[in-house]
Amino acid sequence: MLRFVALILLILLIALEVKLWAGQGGMAEVWRLEKAVADQNLENEKLKARNDALAAEVANLKDGTEAVEERARSELGLVKPGEQFYQVVEPQAPLKRDGNGGQ
Repeated sequence: MLRFVALILLILLIALEVKLWAGQGGMAEVWRLEKAVADQNLENEKLKARNDALAAEVANLKDGTEAVEERARSELGLVKPGEQFYQVVEPQAPLKRDGNGGQ
């Protein structure tokens, strides 16, 4: 009788161990969820840094004229009255011809 009880307890212990390590809600799922949370936290930090940079740029555009002037110059090519605009163009390399009469 004692052997029978010990066998049942051993089978129950093995079943509980299997459920703990491989079953639904087991350790494997806990580890997967912890990794997912860590990945999401990293993504959130990146997005927060991006949002902070955008908020600073918006505040700069609202408060200062220097940022607006810089954007007008770089993106629209605008100049102030009385300024001279110079555009530097790099010379193109001459085309090389191969020995077959082609380019």
